[in-house]
Amino acid sequence: MLKAYKYRIFPNDVQKELLANIFGQVRIVYNYGLEQKIAAYTKDKTNLRCFDLIKQIKVLKDTTLPWLEIAPSQALQMAMRNLDNAYTNFFRGKGFPKFKSKHKRQSFQLPQGVFLSEDHKQIFLPKLKFVDIDLHREYKGEIKTVTVSKTVTNKYFVSILVETTQDKPEKKPITEDTAVGIDLGIKDFCITSDGKKFENQDFLKSSMRQLRVEQRSLARKKKGSRHYYQQKMKLSLLHEHITNQRKDYLHKISHYLVTNYDTICMEDLNVSGMMSRCNPKKDENGKYLPNGQAAKSGLNRAISDMGWSEFRIMIEYKTEWYGKNVSIIGRFEPSSKVCSNCGWINKDLTLDIRE
Repeated sequence: MLKAYKYRIFPNDVQKELLANIFGQVRIVYNYGLEQKIAAYTKDKTNLRCFDLIKQIKVLKDTTLPWLEIAPSQALQMAMRNLDNAYTNFFRGKGFPKFKSKHKRQSFQLPQGVFLSEDHKQIFLPKLKFVDIDLHREYKGEIKTVTVSKTVTNKYFVSILVETTQDKPEKKPITEDTAVGIDLGIKDFCITSDGKKFENQDFLKSSMRQLRVEQRSLARKKKGSRHYYQQKMKLSLLHEHITNQRKDYLHKISHYLVTNYDTICMEDLNVSGMMSRCNPKKDENGKYLPNGQAAKSGLNRAISDMGWSEFRIMIEYKTEWYGKNVSIIGRFEPSSKVCSNCGWINKDLTLDIRE
């Protein structure tokens, strides 16, 4: 069974400079490969294979981009593999791969050559040698891949994917007594079928006043100046704090549900569609259109602050870990209109009927 463990690392100044070069080179190779794929498919519907793109890395090193030798060759190859997987997933219904930006999270992958020191206080990374690591919990298993990343707040992490010796546990039997249905909402984040409520913590709303202060201060700074980047870092740290609060809350709720129930039933919500309908629209003069479009922007922000998609992902992989079941109800299933006793569908049910 595959499991990932994430740890924070603390590179020195020389290693930080080398990491910046590796991040940039991996990003350039990824964008170059995506550009080549788009050009080939646009020209004659040719789909460049992963190995075709990897061969072009050697050509780039020998001709136009000799400084690509600084980055580990396997990190550049993994960038092409990830691009090929993202491009393949596009034809399976996923989103089209995007060009990577240097202003967002940076990362690269290493498939081998990584190990811990004997005292477990340092980790060896190719080209970087030994880097200090905070191993707050031990992992068990064989290392498969390691992802090195840097956040916009200048924090460095390694995510170690290991293959454990344990097999996936057998699924628990689905019974009515050990099953629970959950309803996700905005007033309350989650309500279970047995009446337990998990309130909405409103992490973004509670920090909105401080966010406004920091954003206005950033708007007054001269773009590109030292004070501008200092204020931008303050704003990024605040956003990171809100994100960590939300993730911690989602982990606690998902852990409670998975450990206390054998089967979890939840609805397949179209979160992106709900948010697109809530975006306020303006006319040619910049004024909001009627029908309450301007008021829906607050609903859009509330939906994005819930983290429903991330919560579903947590439920799905934790049920695999513990041998539990998850059942996703169809998006167009009239679950609220169906009588729980006889199964009759009340097509005239309106939102003002709450019981």
